[in-house]
Amino acid sequence: MGRKQHNSASAVYLESLGAAGTVTGSKHLLITPSMTVMIDCGLFQGIKTLRERNWDKPPVAAASVGAMVLTHAHLDHCGYIPLFVKNGYRGPIYMSAPTRDLAEIILRDCAKLQEEDAARANRHGFSKHHPAQPLYTVADVETALPLFKVCATASEITLSEHLSFTLFPAGHIPGACSVNFNCYGKNVLFSGDIGREHSELLPPPARLTNADFVIMETTYGDRLHSAADTAQEMAMLINDTLFNKGNILIPCFAVGRAQEVMHLIYRLKMQNIIPRTVPVYLDSPMAAAAGKALLHHPQWFIIDEKECARMFSGVTTNENYEETKKIIRRRGSKIILAASGMLTGGRVLEYLKQYLPDSKNMVLLIGFQAEGTRGRALANKAPEVKIHGKYYPVRAQVKEIEGLSAHADQRELLNWLSRLAASQPRVFLVHGEPGVQDAFRVKVKDELGIYAEIMQQDVRLMLFEPAAPETIS
Repeated sequence: MGRKQHNSASAVYLESLGAAGTVTGSKHLLITPSMTVMIDCGLFQGIKTLRERNWDKPPVAAASVGAMVLTHAHLDHCGYIPLFVKNGYRGPIYMSAPTRDLAEIILRDCAKLQEEDAARANRHGFSKHHPAQPLYTVADVETALPLFKVCATASEITLSEHLSFTLFPAGHIPGACSVNFNCYGKNVLFSGDIGREHSELLPPPARLTNADFVIMETTYGDRLHSAADTAQEMAMLINDTLFNKGNILIPCFAVGRAQEVMHLIYRLKMQNIIPRTVPVYLDSPMAAAAGKALLHHPQWFIIDEKECARMFSGVTTNENYEETKKIIRRRGSKIILAASGMLTGGRVLEYLKQYLPDSKNMVLLIGFQAEGTRGRALANKAPEVKIHGKYYPVRAQVKEIEGLSAHADQRELLNWLSRLAASQPRVFLVHGEPGVQDAFRVKVKDELGIYAEIMQQDVRLMLFEPAAPETIS
């Protein structure tokens, strides 16, 4: 769809350059008379047609954006930053302290993988580009990092005379925040990714009560997470697999989910609900680095520092790819946590090749599985999956534990929005698949009496025209 342009320089506009009709590539513009701000700057992931958008010329001149605010460190929210800087962005990038540490880890890892993939493609000649190039390099990440600016939550940051913002914890992962802009006297609230009301490690999302405009994620806007006891559900699946002398493979997002699952397994062992002797391997260098970084931010957790450190003690961390092969060959049942969470790449694929064809083994899916990913294929009971050019039969047990999702479900999303209902905000839905967003739109109207609009890619919408300068407080 082509971009619809409005020429009035005196109005405030909203435009989504990503995460409009999809759950990935989050990039939103708040365009004001004094400054254009970008909220999140993520990569498109999932199906090929989405990933190819990462290579398109940026739909907005990078140098025209005056500031950027990052809600959290997941790749679909921060992964495009090095390329945006490469294209001319030079403004500050504001974020919470954990997000700053985690984003650096994630961006370095992403760049390194892209460089390795391009080198592999050139060695084997399977790229249609000659030579194959990475989307960006580690050097591009190094150029972007000095622009990172840490700001405290609940502390107002001024961008211009009539534009400021405040971060509020949103759950989801450590450091994740919603962003509330005071924009020419109006409150424009970007939800970011909203976390669970009850989490293994994180406090619930902040209770915000006033907004004129809300830009809201809808990842699980059409469904409810299981009401079953997550710990008991996981324990039962682990014990059943151990009884059958199988292995448990848990694909994890390296930031957030890996640490939460580690704590849950630690708790189950301490309570003797699963055997204390079963070995647990964390085979993700990025998850290990993220875990170490998070130990520096204990105030973001609901467990104390000692327990946070103890949950790492019973886990063997592997950072060497050669050791992965040894872990696979090691006899006896084991629990493996490995990235990526949607099985799009990483060490988890090596385990998947070995474990999928054997019915004794278990694959536990614990997070959102985007369209076009191997994780979605397994969740949809595909009989086989393709890995590195070869098909592998799915004989292992595949189970989903919805209670470990980092995203709020429909009821929790409605609860979050209901606190804002009294101010009757204009609501814009982003970060969700089309059918999911429409179901949530109807639910918002029926339960809260609020009309919600679904954002479209690259369509600029006018929010309001500021009052005359002398009347703006």
